[in-house]
Amino acid sequence: MTEPPSPEPEDLTLSLHNVTAAPGPTADSLDVVLQTSRGEIPGIFHPVQGGSGAVICAGGAMGGLDGPAGGLFVRLPGLLLPRNVSVLRLDYREPNAFEECVLDILAGCSFLKGIGATDAVLVGHSFGGAVVVKAGALHPIVRAVASLSPQLYGTRQVEELARPLLLVHGSADEVLEAEASEDIYRRAADPKQLVIYGDAGHALGTVAEALDELVATWVEARLLGEPMESGRTVEWPPDSDADSR
Repeated sequence: MTEPPSPEPEDLTLSLHNVTAAPGPTADSLDVVLQTSRGEIPGIFHPVQGGSGAVICAGGAMGGLDGPAGGLFVRLPGLLLPRNVSVLRLDYREPNAFEECVLDILAGCSFLKGIGATDAVLVGHSFGGAVVVKAGALHPIVRAVASLSPQLYGTRQVEELARPLLLVHGSADEVLEAEASEDIYRRAADPKQLVIYGDAGHALGTVAEALDELVATWVEARLLGEPMESGRTVEWPPDSDADSR
């Protein structure tokens, strides 16, 4: 199906006016509000002193700050703390409004740059997986993009991303079939990686531990500028009979 034309985010205007912060849900976090010309963007920031690399997390169509796999975005700050990487978990001003949500992520990039970050990796799930693909091509601070169980809408210009891309999908996804990631992978430029988790659903909950390790290790490698080879892999749970699949 041909994707309908939509306004390009770069044709829309959003400026970051101010950022307010208050103590967050954990001792190492801050509740932040990015005040922009188009409204307020709420989020939780997990800063790491002395680090210049950061991650921005983007949720699904309904927004939210926890992410897939039972709270990947909640766990990422702890996983990335030893790697000296800050994490910004952003919600949306207008959930499910694609162009507006892309602008939210770009505002997050501007915030990070303003406080001294030099490199960022975008991580998005479902609807957010397409949002980060689009936003990743539009801000110079972005070094790589990880798209988890992404939708197709919003990815028609993935060829222009020109940054390392990680795609992750479950073969048993009944919300957005794994073919979405296969299609994005075929169209994306190198370097690109596609990981299919056998029997995993849309939320990737059955592979949470493997996903944690994959994303944290991949983010660290991209922020360190390590070379990345393109490739597609299929991983089955240890108790699966892979030979019969």
